Amino acid sequence: MAKTQLSGARAAAPAFKEGTGLGVQQIDIVSNEDSGKTVSVVNSTMAFLYYESILQDSVRATVTFTDTGNTIEETTAMAGLPIVGQETVNIKFTDNNENTIKTTLFVNKVSPLLEDTTTSVVQLDLASREFIWNEKRRVNVRFDGKISDHVEKLLKDENFLGPTEKIKSLDGYTEKELDIEPTSNEHNFVGNNKKPYYIINWLSRGAVPESGSKGNTAGYFFWETSDKFYFKSIDSLMDTTQNKPKKSIIYNESPDAGGANIPEGYDYKALEYTVDNAVDVQQKLKLGAYSTRIITFDPFNCYYKCVTPNAGNSKIKGAANTPGDQKNLKLAGKKLPTLNPAFDIPEEGKEFSRTTYMVLDCGSLPAGTGEGESNQQLDKSKDENYNPGEVLNQGIMRMNQLFALKTSITIPGDFSLHAGDAIYVDAPELKTDTKNDEVDKQVGGNYIISDVCHYLSPKFTLTKLVLVRDSFGRKPKERG
Repeated sequence: MAKTQLSGARAAAPAFKEGTGLGVQQIDIVSNEDSGKTVSVVNSTMAFLYYESILQDSVRATVTFTDTGNTIEETTAMAGLPIVGQETVNIKFTDNNENTIKTTLFVNKVSPLLEDTTTSVVQLDLASREFIWNEKRRVNVRFDGKISDHVEKLLKDENFLGPTEKIKSLDGYTEKELDIEPTSNEHNFVGNNKKPYYIINWLSRGAVPESGSKGNTAGYFFWETSDKFYFKSIDSLMDTTQNKPKKSIIYNESPDAGGANIPEGYDYKALEYTVDNAVDVQQKLKLGAYSTRIITFDPFNCYYKCVTPNAGNSKIKGAANTPGDQKNLKLAGKKLPTLNPAFDIPEEGKEFSRTTYMVLDCGSLPAGTGEGESNQQLDKSKDENYNPGEVLNQGIMRMNQLFALKTSITIPGDFSLHAGDAIYVDAPELKTDTKNDEVDKQVGGNYIISDVCHYLSPKFTLTKLVLVRDSFGRKPKERG
């Protein structure tokens, strides 16, 4: 017999289950001094929030609990364990549809909020194991080859962020999967004592997917969820054939009636819905979201070159089919914003709002061996490393285009949703006649989840989503 899916107000109700508190089944804090000493704060938890974001390297969580004088060994957890930072915290929480997240995080910050002679209220800021390791690791070796291979090595190698035997032995910890989209371009470099997360994010802006075009589809994001690390191109996130919408959500002002009024074809009615499409023109121009210039200089032969990538949303001479043209991109909506032609500079090569300068790397880190008769490094000493003229500015443009349209919605708690997932959102169009509401064809359609916060309290089980996309115009809903 198929299980009924709870929706609407019922799914947003407190996730009380016998013996599990507020839908949180486990929050066990392990002492640093004695791994056999553990305290559970699940029954004293006042609020629990769990965060994921494509703009954040690590998952985060906060737990607020009351810490009484008899929490452990007739004293508080703060003094009895004691809690000083880096404690292991094993967590398990479930929504009203039995979607469960189980993870192991570590105490990053301790904040006493309220204290008297018998009781205190404490908030713990939690982060993943790799977040802590990143502060203690430095990259000092040379990397040759594909960018995606570099990212995998930084995450797997125990000299960087990879698991150590000590961490592997912790109860509740399992090594996370890696979902790394292969890149087509290579980048040889030396770590220069940088942190692993810094290196990964530095590489992401110029990474090009195997299925893409080097001059048009650069730009990756790196982020973590409860079960995986992701290194994915912006184009694959926007492409609904690869990243199919996980849920369909509608917002209107009709009463929810416990989920009975949800239109056919939608999974949820949003409890709150706001659209932020207020464009700061000056900021977009400064960032070079739609037109840029990159000037490269090759010290090997003193060759100077100027390239002007353009998004193709201005009708100017030479703009069509240049690097970054929207017709070469996978867009979530129909098209990028159309800019006012009155501000176009018609002269070829003059349409740009941001300039990047780059001295090309030729001969300093050639690939291959430097020994024997073949002497591969000598043969490749004239080759250009990384090709920034083709990918750097285009990656900058693509990342800034992604936030052209932002929507925030609150839905009943759904812990199956993660950062990077695609969803479909509709809302009624603002019209004088509201009797026959039509969906908004400008801002409705496909989005990806930029940020997700799961919230559990004595009153609610909610999920707050920040949704973003690169373009305007509602595409038809994909049918699974």
